[in-house]
Amino acid sequence: MPEALAEFLTELGYVTPFDVQAATLPDALAGRDISARAPTGSGKTLAFGLPLLMRAEGAQPRRPLGLVLAPTRELADQIQRELDPIARAGGRSVIAAYGGVGYDPQKRALARGVDVLVACPGRLADLISQGDVDLDEVRVAVIDEADRMADMGFLPEVRRLLDRTPNDRQTMLYSATLDGDVAVLTRDYQRDPAVHEVGEPGPDLEDMRHLFWRLEASNRIEVASNLIQAAGSTIVFCRTRRGADRVTKQLKRAGATAAAIHGSRSQSQRTRALKSFADGDVEALVATDVAARGIHVDDVACVLHFDPPVDARTYVHRSGRTARAGAQGVVVSFVDDAQLGDAGDLVRRLRLRADLATPAPVTLQGATERLRADPETSFSDTDLAIADAVAEPPRRRGGSRNGSHTPAAPQRNRRRRNHRPRGRGATAGAGSRARSR
Repeated sequence: MPEALAEFLTELGYVTPFDVQAATLPDALAGRDISARAPTGSGKTLAFGLPLLMRAEGAQPRRPLGLVLAPTRELADQIQRELDPIARAGGRSVIAAYGGVGYDPQKRALARGVDVLVACPGRLADLISQGDVDLDEVRVAVIDEADRMADMGFLPEVRRLLDRTPNDRQTMLYSATLDGDVAVLTRDYQRDPAVHEVGEPGPDLEDMRHLFWRLEASNRIEVASNLIQAAGSTIVFCRTRRGADRVTKQLKRAGATAAAIHGSRSQSQRTRALKSFADGDVEALVATDVAARGIHVDDVACVLHFDPPVDARTYVHRSGRTARAGAQGVVVSFVDDAQLGDAGDLVRRLRLRADLATPAPVTLQGATERLRADPETSFSDTDLAIADAVAEPPRRRGGSRNGSHTPAAPQRNRRRRNHRPRGRGATAGAGSRARSR
């Protein structure tokens, strides 16, 4: 890596590489194709972004030299924002192209010449059909979150786009899994790729504290608001767009700061909501499952399943928003009596070490502080029923697995995210600004 680039990264605070960066950068900088399995939030953006920017310079109008394909608008936008300061320092340009916003700014930028284009497949196909971009000079192509591309049905379009690029391009593929449809993509579009597998195949559920709180619907907003204000940055999952809007309004009335993000919101609204959450201006991001795909925000303290996930895989995807890059996190699920059996099945299937408590703690401040200090500490008060569902179905036990403690009195603390620097922003896997590169 050029010394000037290394010095600039140091100035930005990137000092020690994450595992995926240390593993893939030597091969990527040497020009090899890369096929990497790495979990979300592991630092993939710089892993492919640095070699991409080093090879993409001097693009002609409408002919980018570097291409990054991303499954969602939010992910494309986050990749562009993370690479932009590095690109500018090296005299390169990078833009993002995705749907939900007007064509004209994207077309004007492409007409001026863009070194690196980060795009969602659908919008890129539209721009090509309108004659605004040609991929015949792409030197480096990146497929990010290829497994999500497959889940969302984008792989046929991805293949058509790659077919428009030169055969001698460098192709880097990053995915949470490398089998199935992703393996076919590797077989057809990569040449002797260097294969790297970093971290666990999915989120490390052991780094999370899993709690299932038995609540009636009428009590959920109050408990959710208390939890958010106690835990800090929280992503709240709802099943429907209407539900997400309703929960956001109710949380605000209950005293928590919250913003909604889902498919019915405009792109500018989604971008503002994500930025407000990443900057710490709101404590809770209320999202649907589809809208949350590709969203990467550092230091999410808690994931709240306000509505239960449809299956175990969705539970894992949702919960993986916390406990990233070796950090710990809390995952709370609200369940009623009718959902209790499904909750027990889920914790047994995933072999979670889970607390099944009834009711939820009334005060959460003291429990939250103890949880951060000692991962073995439970949120639960001593009089709550606790069940360890790893080896047996949920059953009532007396007392707490970890002994008693007295939670602190309720407090109004609407800015519990001050442990993280302001303006930190959302990233597509840059990792902790402690900082690592």
